[in-house]
Amino acid sequence: MIELTELKEIQDLMSSEGFHLFYLSRPACGVCSVVKAKVIEMLQSFPEIKSYYINLDLVPEAAGQFSIFTIPGILLYAEGKEIIREARYLSISDLERQISRPYELAFN
Repeated sequence: MIELTELKEIQDLMSSEGFHLFYLSRPACGVCSVVKAKVIEMLQSFPEIKSYYINLDLVPEAAGQFSIFTIPGILLYAEGKEIIREARYLSISDLERQISRPYELAFN
């Protein structure tokens, strides 16, 4: 998971081709750290998805850009369009199922 620190870079990736998963949180959030590790592990099943971490302490304007009001926030963009949005209470197995369908359509 690549850490992004510039809003312009985030905006460019949001509108670019391919699959991009954004994980938004703060370092002080203990739950976020655990969920992040599980998301990284889950993403091993989806090698074509590029993943990015956005530390909202360093890039607070990203919360407004993504309309994130609670953390952790997970957004998946495909070909420049948001296709999945999860926040706060999320299930890794549900997230994996949600990602599987568009991923299989695009890469199988």
